[in-house]
Amino acid sequence: MDDWDDLRHFLAVADTGSTLAAGRRLRVSQTTCARRVAALEARLGLRLFDRRQAGYILTADGEALVASAQAAAAAVEEFAAAAQERARAARGVVRVTAPEIYAVSFLSAMLRDFHAAHPEIGIELDTSDSVRDLATGAADVAIRIATTPRGSGGVGRSIADDVWALYCSRRYAEEHGVPRNVDELRRHAIIGGGEEGVWRAYGQYIAAHGLERSIVMQHSSSLGLLSAVRAGMGISALPSLVAAREPDLMPCLRTAPTTRGMWLLIHERSRNEARVRTVVDFLHAGLTGLARHDDAGQPISPPT
Repeated sequence: MDDWDDLRHFLAVADTGSTLAAGRRLRVSQTTCARRVAALEARLGLRLFDRRQAGYILTADGEALVASAQAAAAAVEEFAAAAQERARAARGVVRVTAPEIYAVSFLSAMLRDFHAAHPEIGIELDTSDSVRDLATGAADVAIRIATTPRGSGGVGRSIADDVWALYCSRRYAEEHGVPRNVDELRRHAIIGGGEEGVWRAYGQYIAAHGLERSIVMQHSSSLGLLSAVRAGMGISALPSLVAAREPDLMPCLRTAPTTRGMWLLIHERSRNEARVRTVVDFLHAGLTGLARHDDAGQPISPPT
């Protein structure tokens, strides 16, 4: 195989059923995606898809090759991640992955202090929504929100409960008041959304209390929820570790307690790597310090 990128396009089309959807996933044009698939078919001497009005349908040959293509793609990704990890180690770089809302609120200042104390260690901060696999070297350190962390070979420390609460801005409270119960909450402007895991639980909370008609804006990220609340748009669920440090925000109703936690994770093979241990020890001290001084606010059922 001369071009692994053609294989990536083949798998995307096989999964989505069209070059348009695959192109959107891969962030390339539909024409580029179709050309890559055609190039792969020409190179293999096989027809992998039937082109129909309804989309791209795998042929028998295509069906037979999907599993092998998936395994090959996974092996290439694992190789690339391992190579990146080795390159980071050689440069004295540690890659930290964390939810974006925590990264932009308090983690950036913490990493600034880390750099002042340890200028010899570089930091790569990854705020992707995707869960980075520590086993493949996609990240060295993960700040993760979970009931119980998952992943092969991961070891970690519990930092604190991840308490989420309903918040509004002080400006919003002055103009509209603060709801004292769920019946009053239904008459307020609700901001919905968040990442998939956030919205899964937040959406259940909204549905359980009949708040769907009160939603005035929907955001695709927790950072979007924070920005809308800051602007006085309405009331939304936010992590208390973030919102309690926002002087212009205030908590609203008390509901159910949280069940998830914040974890600081590394892979077991990194236990004895000095650069990784230095980052983990620094972050652990900083994060537990924040949690001890956190005003937990009024918790709601957390993301799951």
